[in-house]
Amino acid sequence: MTHEFEVDEEITLDATPEQVWQAIATGPGIDSWFMGRNEIEPREGGRSSLSLLGHTSESTVTAWEPGRRLAYRGDTGPDGTFMAFEYLIEARDGGGTVLRLVHNGLLGDDWEDQYRALSVGDGMYLRKLAVHLRHFTGRTSAWNLFLPGPAMPDPAPVWAAFTEVFGLTGPAVAGSTGRIGLDRAEPADAVVEFAHEPDFLGVRTADSLYMLVHGYRDTVVVERHAFATSAEGTESGAKAEAVATEAWTGWLNGLAGQGS
Repeated sequence: MTHEFEVDEEITLDATPEQVWQAIATGPGIDSWFMGRNEIEPREGGRSSLSLLGHTSESTVTAWEPGRRLAYRGDTGPDGTFMAFEYLIEARDGGGTVLRLVHNGLLGDDWEDQYRALSVGDGMYLRKLAVHLRHFTGRTSAWNLFLPGPAMPDPAPVWAAFTEVFGLTGPAVAGSTGRIGLDRAEPADAVVEFAHEPDFLGVRTADSLYMLVHGYRDTVVVERHAFATSAEGTESGAKAEAVATEAWTGWLNGLAGQGS
């Protein structure tokens, strides 16, 4: 049985409508704050895709008004479920842009857990988009991580691990500072950009945007978008990605050991 849902979110962004459009309506732009690898055919009726963890989901673009409105609807699954997204862009007097996201569709049998995750997660991804536009404008991520880990029903040790890995000694609130060395050749200064305890922690360094998630079905997820400099080549980027993947996989395995 399917269940209708809708999530309606709005955020003010420190960017022009054109910059927002590039971030939400191009594959490299979406890759730099969302999840997986994205492609989008730039026209109404075009096709878009999201590839993540070996699976590709496809959608049809239902509205294409550059700088104003973007909408797409996912293909309907065998069980009748689908998701649709609409982005509405409006320039703000005095600078900046207001972005509204309407996310709706039909969810499946576990709709309550799915809706709970979406109702919080959509807003957190918009905050991640805001960090990308504020601190990495004009740059797209060279490589991304999306690593799911263990299911951890107890949020307390998960949140403690989130704050510890970034070297936070006080409460995890926007503006808190720390250091991260786990996935890097040299430790780097880290700044908390947003926090929604015990579910989401968004942190920025000079070259990366991280989000740690304790989300759907209590699963812990690590996300990282690495914004390489022009001096870094493909080979060095691939090595950095491999090092980060190994480091965070080990960290997730350690969490799994705590929960057993």
